Amino acid sequence: MGKRIVVTGAAGALGKAVIAALTSQGHDIVGIDIGDAPEGAGAFVGGVDLTDEASTRSAFERIARDGPIHGLANIAGGFVWETVADGDLASWQRMFAMNVVTALNASRAALPFLGSGASIVNIGAAATARAGTGMGAYTASKSGVARLTEALAEEVKDRTIRVNAVLPSILDTPANRADMGEADADKWVKGEELSAVIAFLLSDAASAVTGASIPVTGRV
Repeated sequence: MGKRIVVTGAAGALGKAVIAALTSQGHDIVGIDIGDAPEGAGAFVGGVDLTDEASTRSAFERIARDGPIHGLANIAGGFVWETVADGDLASWQRMFAMNVVTALNASRAALPFLGSGASIVNIGAAATARAGTGMGAYTASKSGVARLTEALAEEVKDRTIRVNAVLPSILDTPANRADMGEADADKWVKGEELSAVIAFLLSDAASAVTGASIPVTGRV
């Protein structure tokens, strides 16, 4: 039986891949993004600043008026490569806002509308295991996503709501290929591969999995 699932960051490369995977399984998807709906998008709420609590809450209230919400995939986020010594404090603040606050606001806004058996999936990062040069701001924020995932999973487990995260390595996206042209993209994680894991965590087959951060690293 199909579920009604909200996907944030729906206009991005991974958001589109997740929507395609979930739609192919018969789910009813509602996309959310700060931008406009991409061509061919189905149900979509655009112009939503997920770093703004009121804007996020309003979007979910609107979605809930049209039907129940069974799942949430927090795909919205961002990346920066910048050393600690030569970087900018604003980059750390921006990474926290894009990666932690967006997931926090969306999860909090969705919770009143999630019933027993519902699931939330966040996007962490495999790089949080050990931050390398230039990865401080990004991995610090993604470490925050892991802690958010764990804390929320504990808070809602008695409601039989599950909260998990996936930890991808390098995603094979047009942007990453442009930025890392000399790298071997065949080793990277494909959007459809990560989407398959996200779809599993949103499904009833993962009913015993909560509070987990699952590495999805390809051959990196």
